[in-house]
Amino acid sequence: MDNFKIIYKILKVFEKNLDVEEPDWEDLTPKKLNISEVLWQNLIQMLIKAGYIDGIKITSTATGTYLTPINPQITLQGLQYLEENSMMRKAYRLAKGIKDITPGI
Repeated sequence: MDNFKIIYKILKVFEKNLDVEEPDWEDLTPKKLNISEVLWQNLIQMLIKAGYIDGIKITSTATGTYLTPINPQITLQGLQYLEENSMMRKAYRLAKGIKDITPGI
């Protein structure tokens, strides 16, 4: 899957949880996104460094990199990315529409 589509999906999950007191992050898991744990961690780190998401602490040690959620949320810059990326919004709506009308997807 195209990494930008995955990034878009990740940011949509963060946007969806903006107005939720106790967010459900199940849609954000690597398994749900159908990607590896390594790719998931790398994309989350990129989104943090780009300023699109916040509230996740990155700790690097000799044994690996660990992400610790403190108060995960999308930033204003992340919301702007979603708004300005109309091509991805159109692709997302198309994919969602296909999923809604196609049983078993």
